[in-house]
Amino acid sequence: MHLLKEIFWAVEMLDDRVIESFFDVPYNYEDTGWGLHEKRIGGERGGSYTWEPPLKNYERDFPSLVYPKIIVDKSMTDRVLDLARGLFDGILEVRLRGIWWWTLGMTWDYITLRGLENFMLDLYDNPDWVHRTMKFMSEGLGRKLDFLEDEGLLALNTGGSYVGSGSFGWSAQLPAEGFDPGRVRLKDMWGFAESQETVGVSTDMFEEFIFPYQLPLLERFRLNCYGCCEPMDPRWRVVSRIPRLRRVSVSPWADKETMAQALGKNYILSLKPSPTALAQPVMDEEEVRASLRGDLKKVEGCIVEIIMKDNHTLGGNPRNATRWCRIAREELGRL
Repeated sequence: MHLLKEIFWAVEMLDDRVIESFFDVPYNYEDTGWGLHEKRIGGERGGSYTWEPPLKNYERDFPSLVYPKIIVDKSMTDRVLDLARGLFDGILEVRLRGIWWWTLGMTWDYITLRGLENFMLDLYDNPDWVHRTMKFMSEGLGRKLDFLEDEGLLALNTGGSYVGSGSFGWSAQLPAEGFDPGRVRLKDMWGFAESQETVGVSTDMFEEFIFPYQLPLLERFRLNCYGCCEPMDPRWRVVSRIPRLRRVSVSPWADKETMAQALGKNYILSLKPSPTALAQPVMDEEEVRASLRGDLKKVEGCIVEIIMKDNHTLGGNPRNATRWCRIAREELGRL
């Protein structure tokens, strides 16, 4: 599947993604989690689901929380790695590369444990418990990062690696000075956090309850990305304090003129056009053109990358994706 996708990307998609001559093998491992586990209800065949959160009562259930641990199955990892090397010897370079997290934002995990409605009410009813839980999770992720770094399990996420919320890691500023290829450090890498789940939370509450626990984690990385679907313009005064921030998500719900003025040429503006048109069996190409043209006008003069994401069904028509790429390139050519 991976190789078929690479061929499709190179032959059909024709965007700016670089096809690299690597075949990456992940570690076989277990993440033990936070000690409490939700019960999922529904979700069969990829459908929607709800869940029963396990952190029902802070006084009773919080003591059951534990810091997550990574347990690597070295034997199985080596078997898969040897198999890949045998298959691709002389064709592709096989690399052992672990992807241990997508985001260091924590609010997804917190809300899975507590429930979204409960979490939102806790900000008013149980603020001390929210601080205590966020601090616990920040410490837990910090310990996980320590373990991965100390054990030599990190890999560079520069080059064509997926970083942030849809970007790639190409940068001449990574890795940091003193880099040892045999032992990647956090300061050789991109960091990333977001807090989409708190989109209904005021900037002041985000600043008080969320950001202080994300910041110590992001400070450990050489470069940082922030944001996903949440509109960043209300939170920019807070998020701009992240050290070595380079890439900021500008989602379909963001005020693009405000973000363009804030980011200028000092950051990468990750423009995320709305994916709605691509979810239709027959994509309205004129709507796509008009939307792209309008967005590009609003962010003119910035360092922009355009990322089409959050596509799930493509209206049953995968050509929507390839046509969108052609249209985007044509509209960029008009600038």
